[in-house]
Amino acid sequence: MLLLHCPLLLLLLLLLLPLDSRPQKLPTRDEELFQMQIRDKAFFHDSSVIPDGAEISSYLFRDTPKRYFFVVEEDNTPLAVTVTPCDAPLEWKLSVQELPEEASGEGSGDPEPLEQQKQQITSEEGTELFSYKGNDVEYFVSSSSPSGLYQLDLLSTEKDTHFKVYATTTPESDQPYPELPYDPRIDVTSLGRTTVTLAWKPSPTASLLRQPIQYCIVINKEHNFKSLCAVEAKLSSDDAFMMAPKPGLDFSPFDFAHFGFPADNNSGKERGFLKSSKFGRQTSPKPRVDLHRVCIGNKNIFTVSDLKPDTQYYFDMFAVNTNTNMSTAYVGTFARTKEEAKQKTVDLKDGKVTDVFIKRKGVKFLRFAPVSSHQKVTFSIHSCLDAVQVQVRRDGKLLLSQSVEGVRQFQLRGKAKAKYLVRLKGSKKGASMLKILATTRPNKQSFPSLPEDMRIKAFDKLRTCSSVTVAWLGTQERNKFCIYKREVDDNYNEEQKKREQNQCLGPDTRKKSEKVLCKYFHSQNIQKAVTTETIRGLQPGKSYLLDVYVIGHGGHSVKYQSKLVKTRKFC
Repeated sequence: MLLLHCPLLLLLLLLLLPLDSRPQKLPTRDEELFQMQIRDKAFFHDSSVIPDGAEISSYLFRDTPKRYFFVVEEDNTPLAVTVTPCDAPLEWKLSVQELPEEASGEGSGDPEPLEQQKQQITSEEGTELFSYKGNDVEYFVSSSSPSGLYQLDLLSTEKDTHFKVYATTTPESDQPYPELPYDPRIDVTSLGRTTVTLAWKPSPTASLLRQPIQYCIVINKEHNFKSLCAVEAKLSSDDAFMMAPKPGLDFSPFDFAHFGFPADNNSGKERGFLKSSKFGRQTSPKPRVDLHRVCIGNKNIFTVSDLKPDTQYYFDMFAVNTNTNMSTAYVGTFARTKEEAKQKTVDLKDGKVTDVFIKRKGVKFLRFAPVSSHQKVTFSIHSCLDAVQVQVRRDGKLLLSQSVEGVRQFQLRGKAKAKYLVRLKGSKKGASMLKILATTRPNKQSFPSLPEDMRIKAFDKLRTCSSVTVAWLGTQERNKFCIYKREVDDNYNEEQKKREQNQCLGPDTRKKSEKVLCKYFHSQNIQKAVTTETIRGLQPGKSYLLDVYVIGHGGHSVKYQSKLVKTRKFC
């Protein structure tokens, strides 16, 4: 079987029709020409030739019809034709007409005149076999088709668009499209405020025929898609399928600028699918849509996370045959995430430290309403573990939005009878703990002043079998410093140390036997605000974890970064 487009039809037919008196035949799928063409897929790009058993991609200009041809040589031949619209509805029609069986020349062996051959092939409209109008993937299937010249006419009346065509005379053996299960629906098995869990039945192509199938999920907030090429038409040509998640971890496609989060300046630029101006027209860039796709391998359950609460999403599933790269759409579904739980707002007392716990990626709201008039408000925040996002609004107006790690202090302009709302968003890595103090009295500070560098330095050359010498920075403010030690195993590593980096745990949580000493220290010259200490009475060749705590006037302590040291084994 072979296909041809109008201007090329006459030339290709003349090339393929032998100029003798014997019956004329066109190449079939099994012949050398077709095999060469299949190997060179570029042969069919923007060509009117549809190869037998291979899918072609092409385009239509609006209101400009396109015509393809193919030849079926023998009667009672099985035939299947599949047309896939991408981003616009199509009108298409399949018809057939008879081919001239042999050249007339009254036995002379001379070929028919050119004009006569043209007329024989193209003068008849042919018999219409099938027609369709819409944006569904539609099929024409016949177990016994007559021989003849088949003509496929396509038209897009809505806009310029891509489409795909697949035709075969061996539909039973080809089966390039994955087969759908008896129930092709996607089930929503779990629904939360920010997550939706989907499940579907596996394709028989994978479970029974053992062909390589992977599933690709498409998520958006506009509508369902009927084909994967419709999805591709919406996405930038630079976008690629995401890699499958690691086993046991569902990939979240919303960890970046999608679904309501700010995008970078370039993310909104998307190219139209026609880039060349040689066709006389160009498509304008399309606006960026909240749409994402992810291929997850061959599993048939998946959890989409980081969705927005109380928002409707559309979910589509496509089974993709990785051998042929051809796909079949399941019946899409949609779901609305649950509403955000109403947050309980915690009231902050003037000058009093409040402990706050936030779940992973959770949000907490705090309210501060000074009872007296004030010129300034000071917020002191101590993030015990990872960084947290802090926003402060005064009577609805945003005054502050920053990421806070360690101890930070913010002083804001006050306003009579003003009320302040503090929004705290937890880390993606895990749960967050922090301490926060709000006050209208600048001299009332529970948090100690801290140096820029909170590391402890160990002097390797001063190590002995029974002692180590360390140093740390202080500030111009006189504070109390306490140092503690704890023996650890030799295999104690940075990961274990990181898990113990809760800066809000004070000396009161330590054993008395771990205490080395406490002392007061400061320097008016910030360049000289450094102190050293030698810890003695240690065992040879042993590892120790050292901690330094600075304690403010209000009794609140902050821990420096822990330091792992080891004494010399031989001295």
